[in-house]
Amino acid sequence: MTSLPQPTLSLSADEARRIALRAQGFLGAPDRKGGVRGVLRHLGAVQLDTISVLARSHELIPYARLGAIGRSTVERAYWSQGHAFEYWSHAACVLPIEEWPHFAFRRRANRARGHRWHVLQDKERSTAAVLDRLRAEGPLTSTELGGAKNGGEWFEWSETKIAVEWLLDTGEVVCAERRGWKRVYDLPERAVPDALLHDDLDDHECLRRLVALAGRSLGVGTRADIADYHRLKADQFDAVVAESGLVPVTVEGWGKPAWADPRALASVPRGRHRTTLLSPFDSLVWDRPRTERIFGFTHRLEAYVPKPQRIHGYFAMPLLSGGRLRGRVDPGREGAVLVARQLSLTSPKAAGAMAEALWEAARWVGCEEVRVDRAATAREAEAVTAELRARGALGA
Repeated sequence: MTSLPQPTLSLSADEARRIALRAQGFLGAPDRKGGVRGVLRHLGAVQLDTISVLARSHELIPYARLGAIGRSTVERAYWSQGHAFEYWSHAACVLPIEEWPHFAFRRRANRARGHRWHVLQDKERSTAAVLDRLRAEGPLTSTELGGAKNGGEWFEWSETKIAVEWLLDTGEVVCAERRGWKRVYDLPERAVPDALLHDDLDDHECLRRLVALAGRSLGVGTRADIADYHRLKADQFDAVVAESGLVPVTVEGWGKPAWADPRALASVPRGRHRTTLLSPFDSLVWDRPRTERIFGFTHRLEAYVPKPQRIHGYFAMPLLSGGRLRGRVDPGREGAVLVARQLSLTSPKAAGAMAEALWEAARWVGCEEVRVDRAATAREAEAVTAELRARGALGA
């Protein structure tokens, strides 16, 4: 690690927590004028995932910040009028179209590697066939291109699917829309504005921009926090942080060097806190060590844990209230009923916040009542049920 400037500013753990909340859009008045696109630009990346419980994760992200915005509104905001594209950031993410030039370093690295985990049998022929189809017919899904599977196991892609995904990795094809959860592939010259359609920026400038962007989106973070936001390597962070504009700080209890966005330090974070359920893929909590450090809350996704070994449930969603993580719930739907299949609270006092978050989520997805199936303790189940009853959320 190269020599870095010594911090001159110290933050308390509480100050760092509030800075992080404001940076992520959970403290202060929500930007309703900016809407979903404003959330995307502010966060810099919204993670996609196949799991859909209440809704898919990319829908839950703006909902958590803006409230019960229409789900069709969310989809249109992402996938219309060329405002976004999908690419590899923290994972597969929706990204503001303005950031296309800054992922040139990753496209170049993919080209240099020569293949992804699937290897093409005839790269030249297969990729040329995909590009010819897109030029002739316009945007297409993998199904329309000829099918995503080869007839074997679920993970065994067809040659066409491997080819189009390779072209996506290298930037010769772009995904600027999803249709029925399927990627729609197009040529960059049709999907990316002319002013942005270039790979002119060198790796150093791309990395500098992404480190600065991650620092802004997090407010304050360690080297690992900021690098992980767009899945950069530690040495890539080290090479550019001094030019990123981020300010070295120390944070009480963190025990590691940290950096803050100077705009986050310019004023004291104040305002209303959101009470909401968070997707496990929300950028406030997707980094588990950071979540534990800032909130004292240990959380992991158990969707891929065998059912008998799950503690909190398949898709347990943390409860955010008053700027703290105060519990979690594994939601499900049975017709017009939102079911809390498993819930737990950090304190009995969080029962009201849990009921509020569940009832808001239920109405957002079109449910007419909420039912608590199981809780960590009978007292918690009774307390949340009583709060739901007081809100008229238990039905007749």
